[in-house]
Amino acid sequence: MDSDPRWVVRLRPMGGRSVDDLLRLPFSLDVWQRETGALVAAVSESTLQELERRRLAHIERIRSTADFK
Repeated sequence: MDSDPRWVVRLRPMGGRSVDDLLRLPFSLDVWQRETGALVAAVSESTLQELERRRLAHIERIRSTADFK
């Protein structure tokens, strides 16, 4: 079992931030798709927790990356 599972998520910036601001963050985001006002990316659970804690993005978990394997 993966100790830090990865998720496919939709990230929407919070607090007046933009998608470009999300891309400049010092986090590992495996971006799959850029949408108007959002990113679809594969992201580790620990990174998601940090994004939530800092209130940098609204996070919509789509499914785990393990579901794609």
